[in-house]
Amino acid sequence: MISESLIKKTALFVGGVIFGTAGLTILSSKDAKKVYTESTAAVLRAKECVMTGVTSIRETAGDILAEAKDINEKRAEEAAANVVDDAAETVDDLSDEAEGEAEA
Repeated sequence: MISESLIKKTALFVGGVIFGTAGLTILSSKDAKKVYTESTAAVLRAKECVMTGVTSIRETAGDILAEAKDINEKRAEEAAANVVDDAAETVDDLSDEAEGEAEA
């Protein structure tokens, strides 16, 4: 006699084959192809939109970086000028002291 387990397994196998065959038929139909094409087109449009946003963000980040570098260069130049001015004042002060001591 055929066991119930064997009948269930055979029924599941046959059902899977039928479902798979029907699924392949449905997935390869013209309507399904149209849906796939439209979906792919929508994804490509979304990708283009995202890439436009990314490009805009990159450009803005590049502008910010360039401005930050300019600010740092100006600060470095000002700091260097202050060091030179401080050194010149120190030399003048020392010269004045030396002249004062020489007169005395």
